[in-house]
Amino acid sequence: MSTLFNAPREVVFCKKCVMSNQRPASIPEFRHKPNREGAKYLKINKDGICDACKHGDRKNEINWVKREKELIKLLDKYRKNDGSYDCLVPGSGGKDSAFQAHVLKYKYGMNPLTCTWPPILYTDYGYDNFKNWVEIGGFDNIVFRQNGKVMKTLTKLSIENLLHPFQTFILGQKNIAPKIAAKFDIDLVFYGENEAEYGNPIADNSSSLRDKSYHTMDNFDKMYLAGLPVKELIDNYKLTKSDLMTILPLPYEEFSKTNIQINYLGYYLRWIPQEAYYYAVENTGFKARPFRTQGTYSKYNSIDDKIDDLHYYTTYIKFGIGRATYDSSQEIRNRHITREEGCALVKRFDGEFPDKYFEEIMNYIDLDPSKFNDLCEKFRSPHIWKKENGKWKLRHTVNRTGTDD
Repeated sequence: MSTLFNAPREVVFCKKCVMSNQRPASIPEFRHKPNREGAKYLKINKDGICDACKHGDRKNEINWVKREKELIKLLDKYRKNDGSYDCLVPGSGGKDSAFQAHVLKYKYGMNPLTCTWPPILYTDYGYDNFKNWVEIGGFDNIVFRQNGKVMKTLTKLSIENLLHPFQTFILGQKNIAPKIAAKFDIDLVFYGENEAEYGNPIADNSSSLRDKSYHTMDNFDKMYLAGLPVKELIDNYKLTKSDLMTILPLPYEEFSKTNIQINYLGYYLRWIPQEAYYYAVENTGFKARPFRTQGTYSKYNSIDDKIDDLHYYTTYIKFGIGRATYDSSQEIRNRHITREEGCALVKRFDGEFPDKYFEEIMNYIDLDPSKFNDLCEKFRSPHIWKKENGKWKLRHTVNRTGTDD
C-alpha cells in the first residue's frame, strides 16, 4: 500500500504513551518538500517503547543539581555587568517563554532581551498573555512585525503545497532569534525544550546546543518555502529575495563570524510543561484559554495563534495524529495521566474540526474553504485512511477501533 510523506508503511503505537510511529521528527522548515524527502519519524524500539518515552524515563536519572551547576557556570561565562543584554529569549509570552525569561532574570540574575515573531492572527487571550509577559514579568522586548502581504502569500501556499498552515510561524520563530542576537551582539540564546522531548532522535538530547542546521543556510538557491524552491516563488509569485530573506535563516558564513551559542534551557532545568504553566500564572500573569481548545482537552498549550488549532487538525489528516494525541502523550510521560486515560482522551477529542476561527483564517489568507477541504482529501495517505460508506476512517487507532485493526 502506498504512503505519502515517506512515512513508515506499518502503523505502530507506543506501548507507554499514545503516539504512533507516524509522528514526523522536526526538520529545518526551509528544507521541507511535499514528499518530506529524507524525513525521519518517531522511533519505536523493539520493546514497543518510543524514543520520547525513553527520554522521559532518562530524565528521572539525570542529576539535575549537577545540570543546574553547569547552567550557572555557562551563565557566569556570558554574564555582563555593564547593563547590556547578556542573553536572548525568543517567545510569544506563552507559558514556556514566560518561564524561561523569568527564571533567567530573577533566579539567575541575567539581563535577558526578549524577542517575538508574532502570530499572523493573534487570539485575544494570546495577545493579553504577551503584554502581561512584558509588563508584569518586566522584560525589554523586540517585536518583529512581518510584511503581512508576504506572510499571507506564504501561509496560503504552505497550505496548498504542504497542508501546513503553521510553517510561516515556525520559520520566523526559529530564525528571528539568531538574527537579533547578531544585531545586538548577544552571544547566548535560549530556547525551551529540545525537539527530542517529543520525538526527534533521542541522541539529539545529548547536548544543550541546538543543531546549526536549524538556523543557518549555506545556499539561498537551495532553500524551499511553502514547499516550493525560492526561485519559483520569486519568478511566479511576485516575491523578492528581500521578502524571503526575512523569514529564512542567517547565511552560515555570516553566523560563523559570530560567537552565538543557541542552547536549550531544558537541558539544564527539568522541563515539565504543566509546571511551566503554573510558574507563568504566578509570575507573569499568564491566563489559560477561557474554553477548551478544539481537538483536545487542554486550555493552555499553544493558544497564541488562531491558526494553531488548524495546524493540529492538518497533522491529524496527514499522519493520523491529532492534538489530543500530542497533549496526552506528553502528560503520560510526565506521569500526570495514565495511558488508559490518554486513550480515552484521544478517542473523544482527536480529529475534532476547529471551526471557531476557520472562516476567519480562510478569509484572511483568501482561500476558499471548499478548496481547503479538497486539499485535506488530497493529503490523506492511503496507508492511514480508508473510506467506508462515504466517510473517511483511520485504518489503525491507539484504541484498536480502526478499519484494519
